[in-house]
Amino acid sequence: MLEAQHSHSHALFLLSYQPLHQLDSSQKRRHKTAKCPTNVQKTPIRRRTGTENIRFTAASMVDPESDPVRPEAGPVRPAVSDPDGVLKRSRELLDLFWEIAKPERETRLQAAEKLVEQLKKSGEADELKYAVNRLVSGLSHAREQARTGYSATLAQVLSVFEEISLQSTLDQIKEKHNLQTANKKQIRNVVFGNFFGVLALSQSSRLHKETQVLLECIKLLQTLSQYKEHLRELPRKTMVDILSETSEEVFEEVLLNAMQTDLTSALSSPEQLELLLVAMQKFPSVIKPAKLQKLLGTANIISKHTLPRLVEVLKTAARSVKKENMLPSVALDLLQVSLREDSFELFWKEAVISGLLSDHPGPSHYLVFRLLSVALPLLSVSQLQFVLSGEVMRRYGEHVVSAQLPGRFKFSPEMDKYVNSFMQSCREPERQLTVILAFTQLTHQGYPAVPSHWKVVEHMEPKALRQYTEWLKEAFCRPQLDKCLEFSTRKQREGPETTVQDDTRVFRFRRWIIPRLSSIVENNQIKKDEELVMDIARFIFFHAFFDTKKATAEIPETTRSLSVPLDSNTRIITSSAFYSVLQHLSVRPVLDDSAEAGAGSKRRALGVMADGSMWVYRLVEFADALLKEDTHVQSARTFTEEHTQAWDSMLQSVETLMKKVKKSPAPEHAAFQHLFLNIGIQMFKAPEDSVELLKDLRSCMEKAQAKKSKKKKKETDGEQEPHWVEVVVEILLSLLSQPSRLIRNVCKTAFNCICAHVTQPALSAILNVLDPSKDEDESGVVVMDEKEGEKKLAEEDDEEDENEDKDGEQEREGEEESDSSDDDDDADEAMEEEQEEVDQNFRLELMKVLQGQNALATEKDGSEDEEEMDDEAMMKLDKSLATLFGEQKKKLDAKKDEKERLRREKTLVRDFRIKVLDLVEVFLAKQGSSVLVLGMVEPLLSVIEKGMSSESGQQEVDFLRRTADIFKNQLCRGKQYCREAEGREAELHEMLERLIGRAQKLRDSSVALYYFSAALYVVKVLRGVVKETDATQAAEEKSMGKADVERVTNCFRDALTSFMTRRKSPLTADMFIDLFNRFPAVCVNLLDTAVENITAGVREHQQSQACVMVLRALQSKDVKQLIPSARWTKLCQKTSQQLIQCLQHVEYKTKAVHERTVKALELCQCLVKTVHAQKVEVNLDPLRDVLRSMNADGSLQKAGQLEDTYWSVMKLFGIQKPKVEKVKKVVEEQTEQEAPKKKKKGFLPESKKRRNRKKPQVLEGKEATETAAAAAGGGGVEGGKKKKKKNKKRKGRDQSEAQSPNKKAKMEPPQSKKQKKQKQTGGDQASAE
Repeated sequence: MLEAQHSHSHALFLLSYQPLHQLDSSQKRRHKTAKCPTNVQKTPIRRRTGTENIRFTAASMVDPESDPVRPEAGPVRPAVSDPDGVLKRSRELLDLFWEIAKPERETRLQAAEKLVEQLKKSGEADELKYAVNRLVSGLSHAREQARTGYSATLAQVLSVFEEISLQSTLDQIKEKHNLQTANKKQIRNVVFGNFFGVLALSQSSRLHKETQVLLECIKLLQTLSQYKEHLRELPRKTMVDILSETSEEVFEEVLLNAMQTDLTSALSSPEQLELLLVAMQKFPSVIKPAKLQKLLGTANIISKHTLPRLVEVLKTAARSVKKENMLPSVALDLLQVSLREDSFELFWKEAVISGLLSDHPGPSHYLVFRLLSVALPLLSVSQLQFVLSGEVMRRYGEHVVSAQLPGRFKFSPEMDKYVNSFMQSCREPERQLTVILAFTQLTHQGYPAVPSHWKVVEHMEPKALRQYTEWLKEAFCRPQLDKCLEFSTRKQREGPETTVQDDTRVFRFRRWIIPRLSSIVENNQIKKDEELVMDIARFIFFHAFFDTKKATAEIPETTRSLSVPLDSNTRIITSSAFYSVLQHLSVRPVLDDSAEAGAGSKRRALGVMADGSMWVYRLVEFADALLKEDTHVQSARTFTEEHTQAWDSMLQSVETLMKKVKKSPAPEHAAFQHLFLNIGIQMFKAPEDSVELLKDLRSCMEKAQAKKSKKKKKETDGEQEPHWVEVVVEILLSLLSQPSRLIRNVCKTAFNCICAHVTQPALSAILNVLDPSKDEDESGVVVMDEKEGEKKLAEEDDEEDENEDKDGEQEREGEEESDSSDDDDDADEAMEEEQEEVDQNFRLELMKVLQGQNALATEKDGSEDEEEMDDEAMMKLDKSLATLFGEQKKKLDAKKDEKERLRREKTLVRDFRIKVLDLVEVFLAKQGSSVLVLGMVEPLLSVIEKGMSSESGQQEVDFLRRTADIFKNQLCRGKQYCREAEGREAELHEMLERLIGRAQKLRDSSVALYYFSAALYVVKVLRGVVKETDATQAAEEKSMGKADVERVTNCFRDALTSFMTRRKSPLTADMFIDLFNRFPAVCVNLLDTAVENITAGVREHQQSQACVMVLRALQSKDVKQLIPSARWTKLCQKTSQQLIQCLQHVEYKTKAVHERTVKALELCQCLVKTVHAQKVEVNLDPLRDVLRSMNADGSLQKAGQLEDTYWSVMKLFGIQKPKVEKVKKVVEEQTEQEAPKKKKKGFLPESKKRRNRKKPQVLEGKEATETAAAAAGGGGVEGGKKKKKKNKKRKGRDQSEAQSPNKKAKMEPPQSKKQKKQKQTGGDQASAE
């Protein structure tokens, strides 16, 4: 509406803005009458506002620099003269006002800056006045972005042009947006207009200079605060912003009396209270306790008299920000006032705990949680202890537990952000420790509410972290749960009383502390030293595998006695945590920066301390010290004499290896040392397996040492013992079968050290594991088939899972019920499936039982048996049936267990194979140039091929994807490859033929791609290092190294012929293009075959791919250098002849033909360029003639890939694409003919126009009689309708007979009755003409 009121004035402003003293007499008359000049053509202009389209008439001015007026548009009229550029400048000014109202913020800001600059340049008062009027009018725009743009621009204009009076602007705002005269429909926009006007005045930075205007603005804002349904709390917030920029003198002299009512009613709403609090903070000397006593009746804001009303204000503020999820500013101001008035405890007890927390869980509780979060940086240690040990924390813990259910709002992420920011900003260890301990002691049945991996400890000071760690260790040994802040959920309070034993709470607390300690070690963001890390690792190791008999100062872990003995589940969790910490330490770099700076060579060392010793070695030393302290410490697992001997032997071997490493460091020594230490530390978890592995490892080490010292001696026995590396590989494979990340990392590190000594049998043992077709004995897959071991592992895994679930999910009661119900449903489904498959033998047994008890009814005696059976017979029958069904249930359970065992075994095998891929990847990375790599090609291809045809489970897909990635990127395309092909030429050529032959027989092209890549790798190995040679035949043979060029060429030629002659071939053109790019010598020999298949291909697709191959070959510089000039000329001539045959009599009926033509034209383009550039003696005239004949009918005149390629080729022959002018004229004529058919307002259609009756109208045949009959029958209504229908049918039949066959073939969409009628009248007129 606002834009509609000003639209006409905007249009006339283009003409009427020029000052009167600059106009001549005629222009003055036109200016007075406000009419458009007669020499300007009137055209309708449509402007789009925020809510509607406004159509008005304005004078369209002709720019002197614009295009001349066309004669077809009408009579030429003189343009309006604008010598001073006033009209042009005014038009630019109006455009800026439209840009100010646009939705884009950047556009609005740029338009505001341009407007201010243009007003500065013009310097005219009328223009400035119009700009202010226009901006004031736009303040009540219907769109929010437009209001914001006009308000910000007005503020900028007022701040720049100080000659504009703020008083006059305010009066103009009140007059334009009058609250008294506005009706219900306009009141919203009028209210916004007043508010944004005051906002513009306050943002002009001039409001504090004119006190009277400031006072009127405050009064206007007080009036606007009544319209809360539109503005909400915006007027009060604006008053607060104005107060923050007002001086104390102005506030005391001008605003205090005006704001007396608002300040007196400060306790009635959050906005008014915030206004008072801001005034107190800004002007403390004005609003003194005596003044506050007069306003509120109390000298302090926080008092027993004001607390009930403050609670209501806070509840209202909490509900107002329910959707925003933020803390109201008035709550933070009240918190700061309570700290200044030393009434914080009173405020917290009465207002927060007794007031806000008395409501049901909702906005009030979330306000309390946010208030607690923002209060952390403001409170002292004593105040933090008071706040964090009360009812607020209990309610927060209750919320954390109940919010675990799905669909609940979770406040814990927001609390984590607040606590994290506090820990990051606070540098006082005591305050940090107070907050962390308070959240740690917030427990539910002994289990803390915060997660064990809480990341807020990342910002703890080292001193606070050390104290927190000591507290955790003390709480693990002697937990004081009475000091913890225990809470319970609402369901637990309202339901039946359930008492949790103290030991259970202790166990739950310990299960949280151990992961908390391990996360401190594993989190790299936490600042810690080696002493703290070793202290935590020793503590976890001691309580995982040892118990204290008697305290001793030599072992600090024994000084803390356990108040409650450890249970088995806690010990299992502690054991798992230790191995997790050990795995992290084995891959962690040196902690101390100073040590890294001092020894640059140790920067890349992993699992090493600052002094060079390994973390695992220090822990093994600690374990050995514990084993020797029999009087003070005892092991949780009894060690036999065999175990002790294996442990001592392991230590002795490690010491021997360490001495050898100091004398002459060797990779195998480091590998053996690494394996000894890690397998030895595994003895505390699985002693029997570790003892066997240690024996095998020691024998391997002895064999490796004996091989070096006694190289001349040979074994005389018939059976040769396996190499020590093969035994080590077997040990590594057996270790990889264990579900442990630590063992996996250890095996990878150890294999990295012994890669240089790996033999073919050792590598074959690894590859046999990956082959799914081989049996378990052949492949060496290590799976625990023994029921006892499997059950043992399963029980341990299940116990760990149950413990983790208990620790993390005991609070989620609803989820546990849903999980159990899901498990029951699955079990029921399984039972139903099994019941469907009823055994035939069971049916026979059931029939025997029923017949033996005479319970089977026959046709003769029907129901007599049932009546004759007594109770004893029924009891016997029940017992027999129960026995029979019990046996059947046992059979079904046994089948179910067997199926589960097979499924689990299959999963273990797949997981084991994924781990074994680590060894393959390490070997290719370290020994990629070894000859042994050649033996890996075909086994890996077999794994990929069989994996493609097997089931597609997620685990199988991951294994297959990783195998293919290793084969393609690290083997085939790796930087290192085998260069020692001496004596293996025949073997490699046979392998090449096998690979290419297998690739042609496959069905899947994705698998064939891997076989073809392997063939290219074999050719690369045969070629060896490439050297620059001359472009001769001898040079061609030399460039292929030890490869038999003829044999290799024949192999790939057969593959290329197969691809070109088979309709469904797994090979693709990209494979051969890759071959051409990597081996130009082979490309030279295959070029003739590719050229022949331009026309000899079995299908159009193969022919197009042959064109692509020849194109890539012609573009290759290496291929050109290897081909002699005479052969090059013959090749170009032959290619030209093939293209001539390919492009003759082309019909674009299918997509394949279209694609072949495009590829052939691209090859033509390259061929013509090559012939012209190199001046090859090839006759291209026949090719040019064929190309000309392709466009004989002018079908290639349109735009498209085929047409563009065709004309780019013809351009090389000097033939340009003709310009199609006639088509454009036809189009113009058609548009001119169709233009009058469009209906316009105020114009008659063609059918209603009066005809020239002097011209004779010729009517032919039936049409004349039909017309006369229609005219004669116009009197009868029913008869006339029937005749009209008949006439329509006849006319339609006649028109269809008169149409050409081509038009008949085109099907037209169905038309409405009106369209058919208009078409019929048009046909009648055409026939009449």
